[in-house]
Amino acid sequence: MKGLIETIRNIMKIEDLKTRITNTLLLILIYRVGSYVVIPGIDPAALDNLTAQGQSGLLGLVNMFAGGAFSRASIFALGIMPYISASIAIQLLGMAIPYFQKLQREGESGRKKITQITRYLTVVITFAQASGYIVNLNFTVGDAIIINPTLFWLSTTIVLTAGTIFVMWLGEKITDRGIGNGISLLIMIGIIAVLPQALAQEVASRFTDGAMIMLIIELAILVGVVIATILLVQGTRKIPVQYAKRIVGNKQYGGVRQYIPLKVNAAGVMPIIFAQALMFIPATVAQFFPESDTWQGISAAFIDFASLPYNITFAILVILFTYFYTALIVNPVQMADDMKRNGGFIPGVKPGKKTAEFIDSIMSRITLPGSIFLAFVSIMPAFAMLMGVNTQFATFYGGTSLLIMVGVVLDTLQQIESHLLMRHYDGLMKSGRIKGRAAVGASV
Repeated sequence: MKGLIETIRNIMKIEDLKTRITNTLLLILIYRVGSYVVIPGIDPAALDNLTAQGQSGLLGLVNMFAGGAFSRASIFALGIMPYISASIAIQLLGMAIPYFQKLQREGESGRKKITQITRYLTVVITFAQASGYIVNLNFTVGDAIIINPTLFWLSTTIVLTAGTIFVMWLGEKITDRGIGNGISLLIMIGIIAVLPQALAQEVASRFTDGAMIMLIIELAILVGVVIATILLVQGTRKIPVQYAKRIVGNKQYGGVRQYIPLKVNAAGVMPIIFAQALMFIPATVAQFFPESDTWQGISAAFIDFASLPYNITFAILVILFTYFYTALIVNPVQMADDMKRNGGFIPGVKPGKKTAEFIDSIMSRITLPGSIFLAFVSIMPAFAMLMGVNTQFATFYGGTSLLIMVGVVLDTLQQIESHLLMRHYDGLMKSGRIKGRAAVGASV
Protein backbone atom coordinates (compact mmCIF):
# COMPACT_ATOMS: atom_id res chain seq x y z
CA MET A 1 0.00 0.00 0.00
CA LYS A 2 2.85 2.33 0.89
CA GLY A 3 4.50 1.61 -2.49
CA LEU A 4 1.27 2.38 -4.33
CA ILE A 5 0.90 5.73 -2.56
CA GLU A 6 4.52 6.57 -3.35
CA THR A 7 3.98 5.69 -7.03
CA ILE A 8 0.92 7.96 -7.21
CA ARG A 9 2.96 10.77 -5.66
CA ASN A 10 5.68 10.26 -8.24
CA ILE A 11 3.10 10.38 -11.05
CA MET A 12 1.77 13.67 -9.67
CA LYS A 13 5.30 15.10 -9.71
CA ILE A 14 5.64 14.50 -13.46
CA GLU A 15 3.65 17.30 -15.07
CA ASP A 16 3.54 15.76 -18.55
CA LEU A 17 2.38 12.37 -17.24
CA LYS A 18 -0.22 13.96 -14.97
CA THR A 19 -1.57 16.00 -17.90
CA ARG A 20 -1.74 12.93 -20.13
CA ILE A 21 -3.63 10.90 -17.53
CA THR A 22 -6.06 13.82 -16.97
CA ASN A 23 -6.65 14.18 -20.73
CA THR A 24 -7.29 10.44 -21.01
CA LEU A 25 -9.86 10.46 -18.20
CA LEU A 26 -11.68 13.51 -19.61
CA LEU A 27 -11.88 12.06 -23.13
CA ILE A 28 -13.13 8.73 -21.75
CA LEU A 29 -15.76 10.64 -19.75
CA ILE A 30 -16.97 12.34 -22.96
CA TYR A 31 -17.24 8.92 -24.61
CA ARG A 32 -19.22 7.46 -21.72
CA VAL A 33 -21.61 10.43 -21.56
CA GLY A 34 -22.19 10.23 -25.32
CA SER A 35 -23.11 6.54 -25.04
CA TYR A 36 -26.23 7.60 -23.11
CA VAL A 37 -27.40 10.23 -25.66
CA VAL A 38 -30.30 8.64 -27.56
CA ILE A 39 -30.67 9.09 -31.31
CA PRO A 40 -33.07 12.00 -32.13
CA GLY A 41 -36.54 10.77 -33.09
CA ILE A 42 -36.66 7.80 -30.71
CA ASP A 43 -38.64 7.49 -27.50
CA PRO A 44 -36.03 6.19 -24.99
CA ALA A 45 -38.79 4.84 -22.73
CA ALA A 46 -39.85 2.31 -25.39
CA LEU A 47 -36.56 0.50 -25.98
CA ASP A 48 -37.20 -2.63 -23.91
CA ASN A 49 -37.04 -4.97 -26.91
CA LEU A 50 -33.73 -3.49 -28.09
CA THR A 51 -32.31 -3.76 -24.57
CA ALA A 52 -33.29 -7.43 -24.44
CA GLN A 53 -31.66 -7.99 -27.84
CA GLY A 54 -28.40 -6.55 -26.53
CA GLN A 55 -28.26 -8.89 -23.53
CA SER A 56 -27.25 -12.13 -25.25
CA GLY A 57 -25.74 -13.69 -28.34
CA LEU A 58 -23.44 -11.96 -30.80
CA LEU A 59 -25.44 -8.73 -30.66
CA GLY A 60 -24.79 -8.76 -26.93
CA LEU A 61 -21.09 -8.85 -27.75
CA VAL A 62 -21.52 -5.89 -30.12
CA ASN A 63 -23.38 -4.07 -27.35
CA MET A 64 -20.54 -4.80 -24.91
CA PHE A 65 -17.90 -3.41 -27.28
CA ALA A 66 -20.00 -0.25 -27.60
CA GLY A 67 -20.31 0.05 -23.81
CA GLY A 68 -24.07 -0.57 -23.86
CA ALA A 69 -24.67 2.14 -26.49
CA PHE A 70 -26.08 -0.39 -28.99
CA SER A 71 -29.01 -1.38 -26.76
CA ARG A 72 -29.66 2.25 -25.76
CA ALA A 73 -29.97 3.40 -29.40
CA SER A 74 -27.24 5.92 -28.64
CA ILE A 75 -25.50 8.24 -31.09
CA PHE A 76 -22.44 6.00 -30.42
CA ALA A 77 -24.45 2.80 -31.01
CA LEU A 78 -22.00 1.43 -33.60
CA GLY A 79 -19.02 2.25 -31.41
CA ILE A 80 -15.53 1.96 -32.85
CA MET A 81 -16.05 -1.39 -34.62
CA PRO A 82 -16.50 0.13 -38.13
CA TYR A 83 -13.04 1.68 -37.76
CA ILE A 84 -11.62 -1.69 -36.65
CA SER A 85 -13.25 -3.36 -39.67
CA ALA A 86 -11.78 -0.70 -41.98
CA SER A 87 -8.31 -1.19 -40.45
CA ILE A 88 -8.56 -4.94 -40.96
CA ALA A 89 -9.62 -4.49 -44.60
CA ILE A 90 -6.70 -2.14 -45.31
CA GLN A 91 -4.21 -4.54 -43.73
CA LEU A 92 -5.59 -7.40 -45.81
CA LEU A 93 -5.31 -5.26 -48.94
CA GLY A 94 -1.71 -4.58 -48.00
CA MET A 95 -1.02 -8.28 -48.49
CA ALA A 96 -2.50 -8.45 -51.99
CA ILE A 97 -2.46 -5.03 -53.70
CA PRO A 98 0.89 -3.51 -54.79
CA TYR A 99 -0.31 0.08 -54.20
CA PHE A 100 -0.86 -0.55 -50.49
CA GLN A 101 2.39 -2.51 -50.25
CA LYS A 102 4.16 0.53 -51.70
CA LEU A 103 2.51 2.81 -49.14
CA GLN A 104 3.64 0.53 -46.31
CA ARG A 105 7.25 0.91 -47.48
CA GLU A 106 7.11 4.72 -47.71
CA GLY A 107 7.47 5.28 -43.99
CA GLU A 108 5.67 8.18 -42.32
CA SER A 109 4.19 9.64 -45.53
CA GLY A 110 2.81 6.24 -46.53
CA ARG A 111 1.39 5.71 -43.03
CA LYS A 112 -0.47 9.01 -43.24
CA LYS A 113 -1.99 8.07 -46.60
CA ILE A 114 -3.05 4.67 -45.24
CA THR A 115 -4.61 6.37 -42.19
CA GLN A 116 -6.55 8.74 -44.46
CA ILE A 117 -7.80 5.87 -46.65
CA THR A 118 -8.80 3.97 -43.50
CA ARG A 119 -10.86 6.94 -42.33
CA TYR A 120 -12.69 7.20 -45.66
CA LEU A 121 -13.38 3.47 -45.62
CA THR A 122 -14.66 3.82 -42.03
CA VAL A 123 -17.27 6.33 -43.27
CA VAL A 124 -18.43 3.90 -45.97
CA ILE A 125 -18.62 0.93 -43.57
CA THR A 126 -20.38 2.99 -40.90
CA PHE A 127 -22.93 4.22 -43.45
CA ALA A 128 -23.70 0.61 -44.46
CA GLN A 129 -23.87 -0.62 -40.86
CA ALA A 130 -26.03 2.37 -39.89
CA SER A 131 -28.55 1.38 -42.57
CA GLY A 132 -28.66 -2.17 -41.19
CA TYR A 133 -29.02 -0.83 -37.65
CA ILE A 134 -31.98 1.32 -38.72
CA VAL A 135 -33.70 -1.65 -40.37
CA ASN A 136 -33.21 -3.59 -37.14
CA LEU A 137 -34.61 -0.66 -35.13
CA ASN A 138 -37.72 -0.50 -37.31
CA PHE A 139 -38.29 -4.23 -36.86
CA THR A 140 -37.42 -4.41 -33.15
CA VAL A 141 -38.74 -1.15 -31.69
CA GLY A 142 -40.83 0.39 -34.46
CA ASP A 143 -43.22 1.92 -31.93
CA ALA A 144 -40.36 3.89 -30.37
CA ILE A 145 -39.72 5.84 -33.60
CA ILE A 146 -41.73 9.04 -33.37
CA ILE A 147 -40.87 10.86 -36.62
CA ASN A 148 -41.35 10.29 -40.35
CA PRO A 149 -39.56 7.05 -41.48
CA THR A 150 -37.74 8.70 -44.41
CA LEU A 151 -36.55 11.62 -42.32
CA PHE A 152 -35.58 9.20 -39.52
CA TRP A 153 -33.47 7.07 -41.89
CA LEU A 154 -31.63 10.12 -43.26
CA SER A 155 -31.01 11.82 -39.92
CA THR A 156 -30.08 8.61 -38.09
CA THR A 157 -27.61 7.52 -40.77
CA ILE A 158 -25.87 10.89 -40.52
CA VAL A 159 -25.92 10.85 -36.71
CA LEU A 160 -24.55 7.29 -36.40
CA THR A 161 -21.83 7.94 -38.98
CA ALA A 162 -20.83 11.18 -37.25
CA GLY A 163 -20.91 9.38 -33.89
CA THR A 164 -18.47 6.70 -35.02
CA ILE A 165 -16.14 9.27 -36.60
CA PHE A 166 -16.24 11.28 -33.35
CA VAL A 167 -15.38 8.15 -31.32
CA MET A 168 -12.51 7.48 -33.73
CA TRP A 169 -11.30 11.07 -33.20
CA LEU A 170 -11.50 10.61 -29.42
CA GLY A 171 -9.36 7.48 -29.69
CA GLU A 172 -6.74 9.28 -31.78
CA LYS A 173 -6.64 12.19 -29.32
CA ILE A 174 -6.13 9.79 -26.42
CA THR A 175 -3.20 8.23 -28.30
CA ASP A 176 -1.67 11.64 -29.12
CA ARG A 177 -2.32 13.55 -25.90
CA GLY A 178 -3.21 10.88 -23.37
CA ILE A 179 -1.72 7.65 -22.10
CA GLY A 180 -2.08 4.30 -23.83
CA ASN A 181 -3.60 3.40 -27.19
CA GLY A 182 -6.85 5.35 -27.54
CA ILE A 183 -8.84 2.94 -29.71
CA SER A 184 -7.97 -0.02 -27.49
CA LEU A 185 -8.78 1.96 -24.34
CA LEU A 186 -12.24 2.92 -25.62
CA ILE A 187 -13.03 -0.72 -26.41
CA MET A 188 -11.78 -1.77 -22.97
CA ILE A 189 -13.82 0.93 -21.20
CA GLY A 190 -16.94 -0.28 -23.03
CA ILE A 191 -16.25 -3.84 -21.87
CA ILE A 192 -15.56 -2.82 -18.27
CA ALA A 193 -18.76 -0.74 -18.19
CA VAL A 194 -20.78 -3.95 -18.59
CA LEU A 195 -18.81 -5.92 -15.95
CA PRO A 196 -20.51 -4.63 -12.73
CA GLN A 197 -24.02 -5.40 -13.99
CA ALA A 198 -22.97 -8.83 -15.30
CA LEU A 199 -21.27 -9.71 -12.01
CA ALA A 200 -24.26 -8.49 -9.97
CA GLN A 201 -26.61 -10.65 -12.05
CA GLU A 202 -24.40 -13.71 -11.55
CA VAL A 203 -24.13 -13.17 -7.78
CA ALA A 204 -27.89 -12.63 -7.51
CA SER A 205 -28.64 -15.80 -9.48
CA ARG A 206 -26.30 -17.87 -7.28
CA PHE A 207 -27.89 -16.45 -4.14
CA THR A 208 -31.32 -17.38 -5.51
CA ASP A 209 -30.21 -20.92 -6.36
CA GLY A 210 -28.35 -21.33 -3.09
CA ALA A 211 -25.22 -22.34 -5.02
CA MET A 212 -22.62 -19.98 -3.55
CA ILE A 213 -19.96 -22.67 -3.82
CA MET A 214 -20.41 -22.53 -7.61
CA LEU A 215 -19.85 -18.77 -7.53
CA ILE A 216 -16.58 -19.29 -5.67
CA ILE A 217 -15.50 -21.93 -8.21
CA GLU A 218 -16.44 -19.63 -11.09
CA LEU A 219 -14.41 -16.74 -9.68
CA ALA A 220 -11.43 -19.05 -9.03
CA ILE A 221 -11.55 -20.27 -12.64
CA LEU A 222 -11.80 -16.68 -13.87
CA VAL A 223 -8.68 -15.71 -11.89
CA GLY A 224 -6.87 -18.74 -13.35
CA VAL A 225 -7.84 -17.80 -16.91
CA VAL A 226 -6.68 -14.21 -16.34
CA ILE A 227 -3.28 -15.40 -15.05
CA ALA A 228 -2.90 -17.81 -17.99
CA THR A 229 -3.80 -15.01 -20.41
CA ILE A 230 -1.18 -12.69 -18.86
CA LEU A 231 1.42 -15.45 -19.25
CA LEU A 232 0.35 -15.89 -22.89
CA VAL A 233 0.69 -12.15 -23.58
CA GLN A 234 4.10 -11.91 -21.90
CA GLY A 235 5.58 -15.29 -22.90
CA THR A 236 8.77 -15.17 -25.01
CA ARG A 237 11.35 -17.51 -26.56
CA LYS A 238 14.87 -16.05 -26.53
CA ILE A 239 17.30 -16.60 -29.40
CA PRO A 240 21.01 -16.17 -28.54
CA VAL A 241 22.93 -13.76 -30.78
CA GLN A 242 26.74 -13.47 -30.69
CA TYR A 243 28.22 -10.11 -31.71
CA ALA A 244 31.76 -10.01 -33.06
CA LYS A 245 34.30 -7.62 -31.55
CA ARG A 246 34.61 -4.30 -33.36
CA ILE A 247 36.99 -1.46 -32.53
CA VAL A 248 35.89 2.03 -33.53
CA GLY A 249 38.45 4.65 -32.48
CA ASN A 250 39.40 3.83 -28.93
CA LYS A 251 36.17 1.98 -28.10
CA GLN A 252 35.45 -1.72 -28.40
CA TYR A 253 31.96 -2.92 -29.38
CA GLY A 254 30.43 -6.38 -29.40
CA GLY A 255 32.13 -9.52 -28.29
CA VAL A 256 29.20 -10.43 -26.04
CA ARG A 257 26.20 -12.70 -26.34
CA GLN A 258 22.77 -11.11 -26.31
CA TYR A 259 19.25 -12.49 -26.77
CA ILE A 260 16.41 -11.62 -29.14
CA PRO A 261 13.05 -12.24 -27.43
CA LEU A 262 10.41 -13.68 -29.77
CA LYS A 263 6.89 -13.50 -28.36
CA VAL A 264 4.85 -16.68 -28.15
CA ASN A 265 1.84 -14.54 -28.99
CA ALA A 266 3.36 -11.83 -31.17
CA ALA A 267 -0.03 -11.06 -32.74
CA GLY A 268 -1.66 -10.22 -29.39
CA VAL A 269 -5.42 -9.82 -29.51
CA MET A 270 -5.59 -8.90 -33.20
CA PRO A 271 -6.37 -12.46 -34.46
CA ILE A 272 -9.47 -12.56 -32.24
CA ILE A 273 -10.54 -9.09 -33.38
CA PHE A 274 -10.02 -10.11 -37.03
CA ALA A 275 -12.00 -13.31 -36.52
CA GLN A 276 -14.69 -11.54 -34.50
CA ALA A 277 -15.16 -8.95 -37.24
CA LEU A 278 -15.84 -11.75 -39.74
CA MET A 279 -18.22 -13.46 -37.32
CA PHE A 280 -20.25 -10.23 -37.17
CA ILE A 281 -20.95 -10.36 -40.94
CA PRO A 282 -23.93 -12.80 -40.90
CA ALA A 283 -25.62 -10.86 -38.08
CA THR A 284 -24.97 -7.55 -39.85
CA VAL A 285 -26.41 -8.77 -43.17
CA ALA A 286 -29.38 -10.35 -41.38
CA GLN A 287 -30.30 -6.92 -39.98
CA PHE A 288 -31.17 -5.86 -43.55
CA PHE A 289 -33.55 -8.83 -43.95
CA PRO A 290 -35.38 -9.22 -40.63
CA GLU A 291 -38.25 -11.12 -42.27
CA SER A 292 -36.12 -13.49 -44.37
CA ASP A 293 -36.15 -17.04 -42.98
CA THR A 294 -32.98 -17.93 -44.88
CA TRP A 295 -30.88 -15.08 -43.53
CA GLN A 296 -32.34 -15.41 -40.06
CA GLY A 297 -31.45 -19.12 -40.12
CA ILE A 298 -27.86 -18.37 -41.16
CA SER A 299 -27.64 -15.63 -38.57
CA ALA A 300 -29.05 -17.89 -35.84
CA ALA A 301 -26.26 -20.42 -36.44
CA PHE A 302 -23.55 -17.78 -35.92
CA ILE A 303 -25.20 -15.32 -33.54
CA ASP A 304 -25.19 -17.71 -30.57
CA PHE A 305 -21.60 -17.94 -29.31
CA ALA A 306 -22.53 -21.03 -27.31
CA SER A 307 -23.35 -22.98 -30.48
CA LEU A 308 -21.00 -25.58 -32.00
CA PRO A 309 -20.82 -24.04 -35.54
CA TYR A 310 -19.93 -20.64 -34.09
CA ASN A 311 -17.13 -21.93 -31.84
CA ILE A 312 -15.56 -24.26 -34.42
CA THR A 313 -15.53 -21.51 -37.06
CA PHE A 314 -14.28 -18.93 -34.58
CA ALA A 315 -11.42 -21.14 -33.31
CA ILE A 316 -10.23 -21.98 -36.84
CA LEU A 317 -10.30 -18.31 -37.86
CA VAL A 318 -8.33 -17.33 -34.75
CA ILE A 319 -5.58 -19.87 -35.53
CA LEU A 320 -5.36 -18.76 -39.18
CA PHE A 321 -5.30 -15.07 -38.33
CA THR A 322 -2.65 -15.65 -35.65
CA TYR A 323 -0.27 -16.91 -38.33
CA PHE A 324 -1.38 -14.18 -40.75
CA TYR A 325 -0.86 -11.31 -38.33
CA THR A 326 2.42 -12.74 -36.98
CA ALA A 327 3.70 -12.78 -40.57
CA LEU A 328 2.71 -9.11 -40.87
CA ILE A 329 4.55 -7.85 -37.80
CA VAL A 330 7.55 -10.23 -37.58
CA ASN A 331 9.95 -9.99 -40.53
CA PRO A 332 12.70 -12.65 -40.24
CA VAL A 333 14.54 -11.30 -43.33
CA GLN A 334 14.80 -7.82 -41.85
CA MET A 335 15.91 -9.21 -38.49
CA ALA A 336 18.61 -11.30 -40.19
CA ASP A 337 19.82 -8.29 -42.22
CA ASP A 338 19.96 -6.09 -39.11
CA MET A 339 22.04 -8.69 -37.28
CA LYS A 340 24.39 -9.04 -40.23
CA ARG A 341 24.90 -5.26 -40.51
CA ASN A 342 25.71 -5.05 -36.79
CA GLY A 343 28.17 -7.93 -36.88
CA GLY A 344 25.84 -10.35 -35.13
CA PHE A 345 25.10 -14.00 -35.82
CA ILE A 346 23.24 -16.90 -34.25
CA PRO A 347 25.75 -19.54 -33.09
CA GLY A 348 25.70 -22.50 -35.43
CA VAL A 349 23.67 -20.68 -38.13
CA LYS A 350 25.12 -18.92 -41.17
CA PRO A 351 24.31 -15.19 -41.45
CA GLY A 352 21.84 -13.98 -44.09
CA LYS A 353 19.30 -16.30 -45.66
CA LYS A 354 19.98 -19.21 -43.28
CA THR A 355 19.44 -16.96 -40.27
CA ALA A 356 16.13 -15.71 -41.70
CA GLU A 357 15.01 -19.31 -42.29
CA PHE A 358 16.04 -20.27 -38.74
CA ILE A 359 14.09 -17.37 -37.18
CA ASP A 360 11.09 -18.18 -39.38
CA SER A 361 11.12 -21.83 -38.29
CA ILE A 362 11.34 -20.82 -34.61
CA MET A 363 8.43 -18.39 -35.03
CA SER A 364 6.34 -21.10 -36.71
CA ARG A 365 6.98 -23.53 -33.86
CA ILE A 366 6.18 -21.12 -31.03
CA THR A 367 3.21 -19.61 -32.88
CA LEU A 368 1.43 -22.98 -33.15
CA PRO A 369 0.89 -23.58 -29.40
CA GLY A 370 0.28 -19.84 -28.95
CA SER A 371 -2.44 -19.85 -31.63
CA ILE A 372 -4.08 -22.98 -30.22
CA PHE A 373 -4.16 -21.51 -26.71
CA LEU A 374 -5.49 -18.24 -28.16
CA ALA A 375 -8.25 -20.18 -29.92
CA PHE A 376 -9.06 -21.99 -26.67
CA VAL A 377 -9.27 -18.69 -24.77
CA SER A 378 -11.51 -17.27 -27.50
CA ILE A 379 -14.12 -20.02 -27.03
CA MET A 380 -13.89 -20.14 -23.21
CA PRO A 381 -17.22 -18.22 -22.85
CA ALA A 382 -19.03 -21.22 -24.35
CA PHE A 383 -17.60 -23.52 -21.66
CA ALA A 384 -18.52 -20.98 -18.98
CA MET A 385 -22.11 -20.96 -20.24
CA LEU A 386 -22.18 -24.77 -20.08
CA MET A 387 -21.30 -24.39 -16.38
CA GLY A 388 -24.42 -22.29 -15.93
CA VAL A 389 -22.77 -18.85 -15.93
CA ASN A 390 -25.10 -16.12 -17.25
CA THR A 391 -24.38 -14.97 -20.79
CA GLN A 392 -23.08 -11.50 -19.98
CA PHE A 393 -20.67 -12.63 -17.26
CA ALA A 394 -19.52 -15.61 -19.36
CA THR A 395 -17.98 -13.26 -21.95
CA PHE A 396 -15.36 -12.24 -19.37
CA TYR A 397 -14.00 -15.80 -19.19
CA GLY A 398 -12.15 -15.45 -22.46
CA GLY A 399 -12.66 -14.32 -26.00
CA THR A 400 -12.00 -10.78 -27.12
CA SER A 401 -13.15 -9.27 -23.83
CA LEU A 402 -10.53 -10.84 -21.57
CA LEU A 403 -7.61 -10.46 -23.98
CA ILE A 404 -8.41 -6.82 -24.71
CA MET A 405 -8.65 -5.99 -21.00
CA VAL A 406 -5.41 -7.79 -20.12
CA GLY A 407 -3.50 -6.44 -23.12
CA VAL A 408 -4.68 -2.84 -22.81
CA VAL A 409 -4.07 -2.72 -19.06
CA LEU A 410 -0.52 -4.06 -19.54
CA ASP A 411 0.16 -1.58 -22.37
CA THR A 412 -1.09 1.38 -20.35
CA LEU A 413 0.87 0.37 -17.25
CA GLN A 414 3.95 -0.13 -19.40
CA GLN A 415 3.68 3.43 -20.74
CA ILE A 416 3.22 4.86 -17.25
CA GLU A 417 6.22 2.86 -16.05
CA SER A 418 8.31 4.17 -18.95
CA HIS A 419 7.51 7.77 -17.95
CA LEU A 420 8.51 7.02 -14.36
CA LEU A 421 11.76 5.27 -15.26
CA MET A 422 12.80 8.00 -17.71
CA ARG A 423 12.65 10.47 -14.83
CA HIS A 424 14.54 8.12 -12.49
CA TYR A 425 11.57 7.12 -10.35
CA ASP A 426 10.83 3.53 -9.33
CA GLY A 427 8.60 1.69 -11.79
CA LEU A 428 5.23 0.18 -11.00
CA MET A 429 6.78 -3.26 -10.45
CA LYS A 430 9.83 -3.63 -8.21
CA SER A 431 10.39 -7.23 -9.36
CA GLY A 432 10.76 -6.46 -13.06
CA ARG A 433 9.59 -4.54 -16.10
CA ILE A 434 6.00 -4.83 -17.27
CA LYS A 435 5.78 -6.47 -20.69
CA GLY A 436 2.96 -5.09 -22.80
CA ARG A 437 1.81 -5.92 -26.29
CA ALA A 438 3.11 -2.87 -28.13
CA ALA A 439 2.56 -4.41 -31.54
CA VAL A 440 -1.11 -4.86 -30.83
CA GLY A 441 -1.52 -1.46 -29.29
CA ALA A 442 -0.09 0.15 -32.36
CA SER A 443 -2.43 -1.71 -34.60
CA VAL A 444 -5.60 -1.28 -32.70
